[in-house]
Amino acid sequence: MMSVRFPLALMLASLLGLAGCVHSPPIPMFQLDAGTPEVPSKKAGMQVLLGPVTVADYLQRETLLQRQADGSLTAAPDGRWAGSLAADIDQVLLRQLSWRLDSQRLVLAPGNPGFTPEVQVLLTISRLDSGPQRPAVLEAQWRLLDRAGQLRDSRLVRLEEPHAGTAADQVRAQSKLLQQLAEQLAAAVKPLEGQPVAVEAPRKPSAANQPAKAKEPQPPKIPMAAPVRTDVEVFRF
Repeated sequence: MMSVRFPLALMLASLLGLAGCVHSPPIPMFQLDAGTPEVPSKKAGMQVLLGPVTVADYLQRETLLQRQADGSLTAAPDGRWAGSLAADIDQVLLRQLSWRLDSQRLVLAPGNPGFTPEVQVLLTISRLDSGPQRPAVLEAQWRLLDRAGQLRDSRLVRLEEPHAGTAADQVRAQSKLLQQLAEQLAAAVKPLEGQPVAVEAPRKPSAANQPAKAKEPQPPKIPMAAPVRTDVEVFRF
């Protein structure tokens, strides 16, 4: 009897495990939405280097985080990111800026060999999250460098967007915040288009760097003739 009950018990346990797997709903996976940016009409356009784009450490994971009422963060049980959130942020900003600047010549850092940007956008995203009862919040800082590497503009940004509370609507709200950030960036970058290339005046070589001049031959020194004394007394005897 024991030899018969053991296989039956094992079969029942397997069936129960399969039933549990069948009834477990799949976890939804989300990506940020770039909106509906149009393809730039210009084949050329303004040359912009986007990045490096630095994203806060807590956002570099697949878990969709939820901001609670006390400010803490918990993993969402009903949603995950479908891949790298940092890569999604890069693509949303790149497509939005390319459309708003009407330029095909936008490149993600570190750029391509021979690519000389008119403007480089340095961006740090320190916060991008939301919660069932908390609005979506984006906090960031951006800096603009001209073609000479000089700082032309800098700004701290904090944006909020309400949502309906579901994970899907929270992702929609976060995507909209990134689109708003791209709109502000485009407005700041556009005035730097067509800036003249600074030409440095030739520097005078310093005395230390000048080649040593050859010494001119000095004329031979002729000794001066000394006068002969004629006041010698002569004695006669």
